[in-house]
Amino acid sequence: MKQIKTLLIAAVMFFGASTMNAQTKVAHIDVQDLLAKMPEMTSAKAQLDKLSKTFDTEYGTMVTEYQTKMKKYEGEATTTTEAINETRAKEMQDMGQRIQQYRDSAQKQLQEKEQEIVKPIMDKAKAAIIKVGKAKGYQYVMDSASLILADGPSIFEDVKKELKF
Repeated sequence: MKQIKTLLIAAVMFFGASTMNAQTKVAHIDVQDLLAKMPEMTSAKAQLDKLSKTFDTEYGTMVTEYQTKMKKYEGEATTTTEAINETRAKEMQDMGQRIQQYRDSAQKQLQEKEQEIVKPIMDKAKAAIIKVGKAKGYQYVMDSASLILADGPSIFEDVKKELKF
C-alpha cells in the first residue's frame, strides 16, 4: 500500500512537471539588432541625421557669432565707456541665453521627430514578432539583449522573413 502511494505521488509529480514544461514555450530575439537591420530604420536614421546637421550648423553659426562679438567687445572694453560695456555685457548675456534656448529647443525637436519616425517602425517590428511567435506556438518571446543566457530558439530569421528583408 505504501509503495503504491509512493508510486502514485511520483507519477503525479512526473506528469505534472512534464506538462508544465510542455506548456511553456519560450523564444528570444535581439530587437535592437532587428530594428537596426530594417530598411525603414536606415531611412529614418538618414532623416534624423539630416535634421541634426541642420540644427548643428545653425548652432555653430550662433556660437561663432557669439565668440566673434565677445572678442571684439573684449578688445574694445578698455577704450569704451562703462555704460557701453554694460550694454554690451547685457547683449552678450542675452545672446548666450538665446543660444542655450536654441540648443534646448533643437534637442527637444530632434527627440520628438525621432519618436514620430521610429514609433511606427517599432510597432511594425513588434507586430511581426508577435505574429511569428504565435505562429510558432511560443507563449513568451524575450528580448535577448536583456537576457543573461539566450541559449533557446531565436526567431530573428523568421521575423526578418515576415518583414520581407
